[in-house]
Amino acid sequence: MKQLSTKVTSNAHGQDSSYFLGWEEYEKNPYDETKNPNGIIQMGLAENQLCFDLIETWLAKNPDAAGLKKDGQSIFKELALFQDYHGLPEFKKALAEFMEEIRGNRVTFDPTKIVLAAGSTSANETLMFCLAEPGDAFLLPTPYYPGFDRDLKWRTGAEIVPIHCSSSNGFQITESALQQAYQQAQKLDLKVKGVLVTNPSNPLGTMLTKRELNLLVDFITSKNIHLISDEIYSGTVFGFEQFVSVMDVLKDKKLENSEVSKRVHVVYSLSKDLGLPGFRVGAIYSNDEMVVSAATKMSSFGLVSSQTQYLLSALLSDKKFTGTYLNENQKRLKIRQKQLVSGLEAAGVTCLKSNAGLFCWVDMRHLLDTNTFEAELELWKKIVYEVKLNISPGSSCHCTEPGWFRVCFANMSEETLDLAMKRLKEYVESTDSSRMISKSSHERIRSLRKRTVSNWVFRVSWTDRVPDER
Repeated sequence: MKQLSTKVTSNAHGQDSSYFLGWEEYEKNPYDETKNPNGIIQMGLAENQLCFDLIETWLAKNPDAAGLKKDGQSIFKELALFQDYHGLPEFKKALAEFMEEIRGNRVTFDPTKIVLAAGSTSANETLMFCLAEPGDAFLLPTPYYPGFDRDLKWRTGAEIVPIHCSSSNGFQITESALQQAYQQAQKLDLKVKGVLVTNPSNPLGTMLTKRELNLLVDFITSKNIHLISDEIYSGTVFGFEQFVSVMDVLKDKKLENSEVSKRVHVVYSLSKDLGLPGFRVGAIYSNDEMVVSAATKMSSFGLVSSQTQYLLSALLSDKKFTGTYLNENQKRLKIRQKQLVSGLEAAGVTCLKSNAGLFCWVDMRHLLDTNTFEAELELWKKIVYEVKLNISPGSSCHCTEPGWFRVCFANMSEETLDLAMKRLKEYVESTDSSRMISKSSHERIRSLRKRTVSNWVFRVSWTDRVPDER
């Protein structure tokens, strides 16, 4: 008799992806400056550890929030007892205002349209349950976050059809790529329920352009389908550009209260912008009342604790703090990204130009033995096991071109990042030397063969001529 469910015994979770396997290897041999200096450096985890000091300073100055007190009086019992799954109103209000601040206060978010979830993983899966039946499909531009194969498909039964993007235009979404993905889904007899994008992109570290956002809104309008914009990296945009949300485009197109706006849903989280993945705070924002109602009911399976909501509502309501934090976070990300890019360039490696996120999309195609995904995995294994750097191969992100890798830079110290770049540089130089030696040996063999053949031809020719001269 079968003892376990099909879901338990199937391989559909995606845990066997090289993205997750790299984590497993890191956990077996993690780098530590003093305890394990020859261990693997974790560059496959998109964590933001650059501004913990700012948050810890705020906590020290606001002991009531951290101590679960209000006006000096303990509210521990109030927070410890049962709370309904709608969430604390003051937290949803503070979160909505923080999301507005990140977008330059150009757009507004109604707190009653926010559904809280235990991180963006839970938020995205909840939207899949709300919008799709098992076997329905969502279109995702490549390369995309490897965890989506788990988050969107494993429990919901939904399918992913890739929108193939190319390095020729910086992996931007084109109308032809959208149409081809839609047609491919139809050929597979899949009903397309929507498009899901990450903006800024994980793994590219780039923002969607206004052209792309307008294209997406026009596309879902014409097909009468949904658009999910995962904007969990919205507060990580650095440089001179401002983050442009799909909400900006709806406003520009005067579609805020239209039927189209009911099919546009935003996912957000405090995991990346505030560097708090362990707090498990995510959110869905939707203009569709039925989606909000259903998602709120579903959120009972992944609630955010009342204690966490209380603490963060106090932190996010401090506008002086949030303004300072966002500016400083962006400055530090820019500096750290520049450090990575400089280290890569010193090693003879380039990356896609980017201005957001906690990672770079790195071009190592010139290090491949052949232009194949098999060669990419071989290179990845060498970097993990020999160079001792865990990075994510492009194939795990469903990239269509071998040789691209996602490399994270915000989850370690400056010294550790310098060491990682030193290791990579030494590897590239040794690889280049080996190739030069191999090339030199090959050329010597060819030259020797050429001389041998020439001598043989000369001898044969001379012998052939002797009888004639006699």
